[in-house]
Amino acid sequence: MNRLERLLRPKSICVVGGGGFGTNVVKQTLKMAFPGDIWVVHPTKDSVEGVRAYKSVADLPGSPDATFIGVNRNLTIDVVRQLRERGAGGAVCFAAGFAETGSYDADGARLQDALIEAAGAMPVIGPNCYGLINYADGALLWPDQHGGARLAPGARGAAIITQSSNIACNLTMQTRGLPVAFLMTAGNQAQTGLAEMALGLIEDERVSCLGLHIEGFDSASGFEALAARARVLKKPIVAMKVGRSEQARAATVSHTASLAGSDAVSSAFLKRLGIARADTVPSFLETLKLLHAVGPLSGTRLSSMSCSGGEASVMADSAEGRSVFFPALTDAHKMRVSEALGPLVAVANPLDYNTYIWNNQPAMTATFGAMVSGGFDLNLLVLDFPRIDRCSDADWWPTVSAFDAALKAHDAKGAIVTSMAENIPEAHAEELLRRGIVPILGIAEAMDAVEAAAMIGRAWGREVSPPVAGGTARAVLAQQSPDEAQAKSMFAAFGLPVPTGRRAETVELAVAAASAIGYPVAVKALGLAHKSELGAVRLNLRDANAVQHAASDLAVLGHGLYVEAMVQHPVAELIVGIVHDPLFGPVMTVGSGGVLVELLQDSTTLLLPANRSDIEATLRGLKLFPLLDGFRGRPKADLAAAIDAIHSIGAFALADPGSIAELDINPLIVCAEGEGAFIADALLVTGGNP
Repeated sequence: MNRLERLLRPKSICVVGGGGFGTNVVKQTLKMAFPGDIWVVHPTKDSVEGVRAYKSVADLPGSPDATFIGVNRNLTIDVVRQLRERGAGGAVCFAAGFAETGSYDADGARLQDALIEAAGAMPVIGPNCYGLINYADGALLWPDQHGGARLAPGARGAAIITQSSNIACNLTMQTRGLPVAFLMTAGNQAQTGLAEMALGLIEDERVSCLGLHIEGFDSASGFEALAARARVLKKPIVAMKVGRSEQARAATVSHTASLAGSDAVSSAFLKRLGIARADTVPSFLETLKLLHAVGPLSGTRLSSMSCSGGEASVMADSAEGRSVFFPALTDAHKMRVSEALGPLVAVANPLDYNTYIWNNQPAMTATFGAMVSGGFDLNLLVLDFPRIDRCSDADWWPTVSAFDAALKAHDAKGAIVTSMAENIPEAHAEELLRRGIVPILGIAEAMDAVEAAAMIGRAWGREVSPPVAGGTARAVLAQQSPDEAQAKSMFAAFGLPVPTGRRAETVELAVAAASAIGYPVAVKALGLAHKSELGAVRLNLRDANAVQHAASDLAVLGHGLYVEAMVQHPVAELIVGIVHDPLFGPVMTVGSGGVLVELLQDSTTLLLPANRSDIEATLRGLKLFPLLDGFRGRPKADLAAAIDAIHSIGAFALADPGSIAELDINPLIVCAEGEGAFIADALLVTGGNP
């Protein structure tokens, strides 16, 4: 049995503390008509909201499955210990004042350690959290109002976990029609982390999909296990990961003492796992709704229909710059639509079907059927309902019924999209879901949801990525910075592609090295980072006289000279960087390189190990890629060699992941097809003995 089974799906609930929050838990549990036992522990009260109160945990008639602890932080530890001794199933610790207080309260961290010790193997959620709502069984450990409803017998819904109790409250108030089976808050994750909570929820057959509001990852391996299980169960996951800005990262640390982490690394990790990312609360909810109703999508080919040219234009523009698109109709497809719609309308995708067939259900059914027959990944109907307090919506339902019939006739997936969120009542959204049509509130949110669902579809269609390398302990005082000659010697020993080069201590030795290597050569001053900015590099030196002059100029800048063969027939320059992340281990960045790297901002982050297909997809996603692909008749680059080089650089970083603090290869020069790719310059910082 899952460690959290009794806590998540309790047959008995205990509330410790009869103050305002404890009383609210009892009140909300009774309101939800929880069918199991409800017990209250309070030292002075005989009852709370009509429920008998016991003086202590020891006096309870049995061992509670789930307990809400609503007393102060010091008493919380004693109660947790008593519950563990009674064999309780688990507890929610509401009190704040633990590790989230950071340096402001010296007792906070000590008390959190004491809480973990008191709990032992008994699951504890929090502290500093609101708890959970099980809408499937009517079980609440929740000290506040909530806007959700009991899940109907046999129904399924989304499970949502958030690290913010207030955001959790807000999510219960949504009127978008999304059915929710479970809502859970994580708090400090002192003992039970987000990944374990999610694993406990996703196994429930009443859960259709999972939504995570993440401030920080508690465990890379835990999330990998979660993603793998979600894939087996065919239950997609969408995450709203905060921490893009410095202010957001500071807020998350002060709020939950969790690691917000690098946003680029977080995105790479989620993508690797096949977990979609939403950036706003509305998009998060609409994506969950789409995943709940139709699951992941196999692609981003969309059809759109509306009775307005203006709406058709807005839909077309909304796809601009995105992976979603409205493919042009084939001649045969266009003919089918035209025959159903008549000669008065210009047939296109997005389609303005005009208002002359409005409220003509047979005509609309024929038109919609002809349109959705094209095998699109999702078919969209733009339909804003009138406000029912002042208007009648009777004429809108024939349109819904026509769309419903068309989708069913062609076994197609469909969504009704409102241009404004307020233009569909909650009951209407629920009715659409009952019919198998996804109600999506907002055009931008619809595009976000489709991209997310298609991302999961693509991820589930490819091979599972291996586990990330993981962070390692670092010896801060052991960092060293080998110069370029030393670094390239290490690279060559590992088999990485480096141009032929030699260290030279004097100008005369530099000239001799150039003659031995063969012209043209480059001469560099050693011991300097960012040599180009310091004028510490001379390129394309074609004779001994040029080398002598260059070496004389550079000898005074650094600590020795390095003479290197010039890379021939370059096509493009890449940057390949490695940094050490405390949670994920070595992390690679691949992007446009050279002196304009900061200006171009064209890069992607990869977690290691990365396979060749991941690396190729990364290169193809760069703005630079057309250069590699022979832009406007230019020579094509040796893409295979670039992929091999980047893959080998990743292997170099993984060979001793604790030793590399930072690696900056800029540029990795990619030559013409068949001529290789070479590490032209590199900055290496080691974290120990390499």
